[in-house]
Amino acid sequence: MSSSSSSSSSASDNSDAGSGLPQGLDFFDISLVDGFNVPLDFLPAGDGSGCPKGGPRCDADVTSQCPAALQAPGGCDNPCTVFKTDEYCCTGSAANSCGPTDYSRFFKGLCPDAYSYPKDDATSTYTCPGGTNYNVVFCP
Repeated sequence: MSSSSSSSSSASDNSDAGSGLPQGLDFFDISLVDGFNVPLDFLPAGDGSGCPKGGPRCDADVTSQCPAALQAPGGCDNPCTVFKTDEYCCTGSAANSCGPTDYSRFFKGLCPDAYSYPKDDATSTYTCPGGTNYNVVFCP
């Protein structure tokens, strides 16, 4: 799978699926770091053999449960865009100590497989052998 990713600061294009192909492995994820607009599954095709954790799913309707401060037309925005603070953006004074916030915990609670803040690697990165085929399903 070739490298692809997208990001946006508007809620109309926020759900993000990314991938990469270093060292013979595909690394891929679903990210809610930039917000949410549609449920998404990113799964290895077939039986997923060789993919230790399978693939990430975010089947929840996050938009209908979005905190009032993050509500945006057609989705749920991210706290960095809304509040522009180091704590939510993992920049400046929080660059090396960035951790989960109440807002990232909200996203993680609804979509446990997805990135919910920039340093959320431990539970949110998936791998498969290079050359694996995937099914990306919007609104599963």
